[in-house]
Amino acid sequence: MCQLLGLNCATPTDAQFSFSGLRRRGGATDHHGDGWGIAFFEGKGLRLFVDCESAAHSPMANFLRHYPLKSTHIIAHVRKATEGAVRLENTHPFCRVLWGRHWVFAHNGDLKNYQPHLHSHFHPVGDTDSERAFCWLLQELAKSHASLPSVAELTLTLRELLPQVRAHGSFNFLLSNGEALWAHCSTQLHYLVRQHPFSHATLMDEDWTVNFAEVNQPGDRAAVVVTTPLTRDERWTPFAAGELKVFVGGLPLADG
Repeated sequence: MCQLLGLNCATPTDAQFSFSGLRRRGGATDHHGDGWGIAFFEGKGLRLFVDCESAAHSPMANFLRHYPLKSTHIIAHVRKATEGAVRLENTHPFCRVLWGRHWVFAHNGDLKNYQPHLHSHFHPVGDTDSERAFCWLLQELAKSHASLPSVAELTLTLRELLPQVRAHGSFNFLLSNGEALWAHCSTQLHYLVRQHPFSHATLMDEDWTVNFAEVNQPGDRAAVVVTTPLTRDERWTPFAAGELKVFVGGLPLADG
């Protein structure tokens, strides 16, 4: 299985602290050493970095560790391959364009015998079940809406589509178009919201403590979604199995 990290923020935030903890799990403190990737939205633009080397030893990951990029929407992934070879085209996050917006997707799970009928312009480049699921979701969203709908409408459509994928196995995923972050739990996912009054946090996988009160303003806020908690001294909330949450402005929506 893989490990996911997503940030949805009220103001542009760097993921240096959280990404450092996730990176250690990519081949150092854990066995997710089959590639990694991270995507940063900048308005409608997108910076996407992927590498099929382990995150713990990748020179590119080390570069990003010391070169923080600020964004309101960030998705990162460290891979433990279950389907598809360890190659660059199979590395998450995946990106496609729909309704003139970048969409980014990362998956943790294993979908058995999953070969959806893909008949639009969304087709996988690699050979993972994850990318096939992403292409199918975008295809069905495009069939359901002629143009970019509201976050609430997109959430309703996703709820209708998800059972067709879940029937094939575990389907934990993060999805964003730079406006919202959707997080679905099949087996394991956690989240927290960092906001005023800020406190200290210490990574589980690295000897690093940050006092967020020293690096944030009162209006800053960030929702952090992970597979397993990254810090030892913060209260993480587990998702329920089958739960889909949507985050906007650093907070989970009440009906998410």
